[in-house]
Amino acid sequence: MIYGMYLSATGMVTNAHQQDVIANNLANADTGGFKRSMALVEARRVEAQVTRARGDAHPLLDNIGGGQLLAPTFVDFTQGTIEQTGNPLDTAMSGEGFLAVNDADGQVRLTRAGALMVDHQGQLITAQGHQVLDRERKPIVLQGIPQRELTIGSRGELRRGQELLANIGLFESSDPKSLRPVGENLLALVGDARMVPARGQLIGGALEQSNVDPATELTRLMETQRLLELNANMIKYQDSTLAKLVNEVGKIG
Repeated sequence: MIYGMYLSATGMVTNAHQQDVIANNLANADTGGFKRSMALVEARRVEAQVTRARGDAHPLLDNIGGGQLLAPTFVDFTQGTIEQTGNPLDTAMSGEGFLAVNDADGQVRLTRAGALMVDHQGQLITAQGHQVLDRERKPIVLQGIPQRELTIGSRGELRRGQELLANIGLFESSDPKSLRPVGENLLALVGDARMVPARGQLIGGALEQSNVDPATELTRLMETQRLLELNANMIKYQDSTLAKLVNEVGKIG
């Protein structure tokens, strides 16, 4: 009975986490360049299953599942819809690749949010205020140049007329599975992954939309809510049964 309550409790924990991830996806359905996250789960192995190799597993316990655990959150990098905006500094990424930016702590992060602008210091920044880096991973400064006179080429060439001012860097991770969301539509590299040049292209005057499908996410949210409620009800049912076992069986005897 206690084991059954444990299984339902682990189910509630994973369902609650899945709800949080889906809710975050829905909140960013209109955030340019946002990539949806997927909360995955994996089966938990119980001790009886682990000891199979030693030959001392119990034939009954060996077939009992261990519930479920959270697996690392997976980011879906599917290309979002690209829409023309007419703003010369708006930049969409087609294919593989991310812009490299400095976050508020000076750490280099990756993003697909390509709504760019020039701040009062002449630095090229994203709409979130992060410095955009060039191919050498240095901030791009465009002091005193009107934004309307700037154009962005497919390889990140930032020009004023025929004059090349800078090259916007387009990077990717040496291990795509190492990218983790860290807030503000930014991705961080974890482990031993390195930033390497990407093979994608930039499209000036356009923005990539979020790859979140609200209808799909809402359906998943409702399914997860039902699973959460079922697990909660199972805990209540097992607790009630256990209480009767403790309080009434002795009286019958």
